[in-house]
Amino acid sequence: MTNLQTGSKLKKDVGLFGLLFAGVGGMIGSGWLFGPLETATQAGPLSLWSWLIGGVVVLLIALVFAELATLFPLSGALVHMSYVSHGSLVGFIWGWILILAYIAIAPIEAMAIVSYASAYLPGLTEGSGGVLTAKGFGVATIVLGVMVALNFLMIRTVLSVNSWVTIWKIAVPIVTAIVLMTYSWHPENFSAPIPKGGAEGVFTAIATGGVFFSLFGFRQAIDLAGESSNPHRDVPISIVGTVLIGTVIYVLLQFSFVVAIDPATLDKEGWAQLHFKGIAGPLAAISMTIGATWWATILYADAIVSPGACGLIYTTTTSRVVMASAQNKMLPQLFARLNKRGTPWVALIATYVVGLMFFLPFPSWQKMVGYISSITVLSYGIGPILLICLRRALPDAKRPFKLAGASFLAPMAFICSNWVILWAGAATLDFIFGLIGVIVLVHAVHYFIWQKGTWQNYQFGTAWFLLPYFASLWVLAQVGPTELGGSNQISFLPIMGMSALASLIIFYLAISISLSHERMQVVFKEKIAESK
Repeated sequence: MTNLQTGSKLKKDVGLFGLLFAGVGGMIGSGWLFGPLETATQAGPLSLWSWLIGGVVVLLIALVFAELATLFPLSGALVHMSYVSHGSLVGFIWGWILILAYIAIAPIEAMAIVSYASAYLPGLTEGSGGVLTAKGFGVATIVLGVMVALNFLMIRTVLSVNSWVTIWKIAVPIVTAIVLMTYSWHPENFSAPIPKGGAEGVFTAIATGGVFFSLFGFRQAIDLAGESSNPHRDVPISIVGTVLIGTVIYVLLQFSFVVAIDPATLDKEGWAQLHFKGIAGPLAAISMTIGATWWATILYADAIVSPGACGLIYTTTTSRVVMASAQNKMLPQLFARLNKRGTPWVALIATYVVGLMFFLPFPSWQKMVGYISSITVLSYGIGPILLICLRRALPDAKRPFKLAGASFLAPMAFICSNWVILWAGAATLDFIFGLIGVIVLVHAVHYFIWQKGTWQNYQFGTAWFLLPYFASLWVLAQVGPTELGGSNQISFLPIMGMSALASLIIFYLAISISLSHERMQVVFKEKIAESK
């Protein structure tokens, strides 16, 4: 990808282990520090199923992108993919959805660091929900700035540091699980009464308890594909490997958390009210409660390392997504400018400035995680549609990894993606679709009034499936059960069935109105030529 302003190119310095460790590094961040408690309060002992079901859903999506990523060995790949299949309007919308999904990751990791730090630096958070104070906001601003500053190094240096840190990050959750089970073993907790609505809580916890947020680290391999030395071999291996490693670690950790809780605490409070003194650090708090104070000290240290390294690598990939958006003319070309190290420095600065804004509407970890989960799965939910479109338009293209049973697995992945979006709740969808609506409106005004663009070039004809797609998700959330923030006109299972049916209709509609095969082939060649 040659940068027109500087003549620099992204460095293709990333190997298999760099991609794999980037994925696992992105997967083991603040989610493991907060997720076990958040999922347990929603689903109780059934929270294990939240991680297992979440792992299956993420693996379905990951398998779709294991094929797509080898077709598009470009940094910020998803931005380019949507342009190929459905043209500039869909590409613009999906590019912005992707930016909105990515740019909030580093802030939530900075928030996690500050939340755990509040245990020994009072005044950073307030209330049982760990909401940032003015002082906490200031500290989080500095933490986020450090993550961005480190990304001005070469990508190989960033990923080398991340690889060494990831070894630590994998070890600490596993040892935490062993410590919890060694000091406190109460398997009878699996027989304790589940929270009211706990069966639905298994699914809502996937979106709002941190399950999906934690397991989606595989996307790092996609976004760094343009900097891989052998993307056709390494990208699919790292994508699938990341999901499998992460799911095993999180299931083990959740199991140990459930069995470590004192049954007397559950008898008194129940799962829904479960809390610990110093709730900003639940795993450290439970370690102290069971007598493993020495390990709590290590956890407070890891509360800097794990979210910090995760925020570092997400800052890296977010800047690549912003850069790809500039290359597709969604943003001024200034944002695609590279420095002499091959780092998109303007995109990094933008990542920092916009990231700061997410502290305001989502001032706590739990408040932000539902938003991130929902918009992330929305951004990647289009992947199954792209897969089928490109299979038909580019049947002879080189596919080192080709998903078996794609005609069945692709629509299933799309259905599951939309379920996760609904599980985030109506309030989250109100915010997301409101934000998207504003972005599309501003784009339309700029295109037709400022640029004097034509309706034909606007390419609404291949984008109008988004209207019934977004509308169906919003309506189903509004009339759904109270567990999803709806008016309770329709119960949980019927809503899931209606969502599945609507998803299938939208899936095949989107495929039927995509660009012509000939046009897709031309755009595909243009995108690949950019990476040479």
